[in-house]
Amino acid sequence: MATYTVTNKYLIDNFAVLQLLTPSEIAVGSSITVAGVDATFNGTYTVRALPQYLFLGIDTQGDLLYDYQVPIADQVLYAKTADGVQRTAATGTVANDPVCMWVTAAQVMTYLGITIANPSDDYTLLTQSVSAGNQFCYRRRQESGYIDSLTTSPGGDATLGTLMYCAALWRSRGSIEATYATFDGMGSAPQQSLTPIVKQLLGIPRPAVA
Repeated sequence: MATYTVTNKYLIDNFAVLQLLTPSEIAVGSSITVAGVDATFNGTYTVRALPQYLFLGIDTQGDLLYDYQVPIADQVLYAKTADGVQRTAATGTVANDPVCMWVTAAQVMTYLGITIANPSDDYTLLTQSVSAGNQFCYRRRQESGYIDSLTTSPGGDATLGTLMYCAALWRSRGSIEATYATFDGMGSAPQQSLTPIVKQLLGIPRPAVA
């Protein structure tokens, strides 16, 4: 979990904005936990925007408005129904723990067509592969400009791509570099976890969007 220090706070038109002391890896759509600021700002929220300018409120269509003459870096904005608060210095923290849960160990076992006893070393590796695969696929899509939910896969294509990647990680156990582990005297077949079909299903890589 990454934790960031809050330096300023303000609230306009039922949107709260916190400025952080340092740059963060928080993304739009991420869940954050605000603590130590005050009763109005504290809580768990979904990030709606990462403003780089002074937030002014919303227009009649509900669009966010900014003062582009006043740059303010490292801000997070989230919906908060409360009375307005003028921008002022603040203390506290914003914690971000982006845990992706698009596929489960049971789904990966079904994809592999096997049953893995729990507890066992193979099952421990399976849970590690599922955790790593979920996080990797979410992060790669985020790097390509997608804004995804951490709990719900963006579609069947992303689900299948994540399943294939998690399964490849599990099958790579005991392998060295680019081949699966084997005791076959004929040698090992090359293996690649992030195959072209997995990239296609995940929609990566693509140019990042602004």
